[in-house]
Amino acid sequence: MGKIISRNLLSKLLKNDYAGKTVVFTNGCFDLLHIGHVRLLKAAASCGDVLVVGINADESVKRLKGKSRPIVPEAERAEVISSLDCVDFVTLFGEDTPVDLIALLKPDVYVKGGDYDMNLIPESEVIKSYGGKSVSFPFVDGHSSSDIVKRVLKAYEK
Repeated sequence: MGKIISRNLLSKLLKNDYAGKTVVFTNGCFDLLHIGHVRLLKAAASCGDVLVVGINADESVKRLKGKSRPIVPEAERAEVISSLDCVDFVTLFGEDTPVDLIALLKPDVYVKGGDYDMNLIPESEVIKSYGGKSVSFPFVDGHSSSDIVKRVLKAYEK
């Protein structure tokens, strides 16, 4: 079995094979992998035993980022993230937020970057509802997929 698996299989796996382990969950579009992503994923992995990454499916990215996104298709984004040593499992989700996925997986720790206010995102309420905790790590300024897209466009404008 690989690292990229369906949410239902992942739920069963976490309940059975990883019972007693601290499961950490984070999510994002991960359209163009950059240093901010890598630092966040490494920090998230340090919070527990098993790191699960939820990746927004293509239709979700389009709704959140606009019709020109994603640049990299979901299968490729999932493969890139799953290739990182700090990541144990990857699953895709088509909703705009991973609330339903978190409710199903019930991770012990939910991690986001510091560009999110943990008190304002719906994921934190779900985590609190069953006794999990939310953790925020500093945002790496100037490093986002949108910033990379802007730099590339500027570099190639004629």
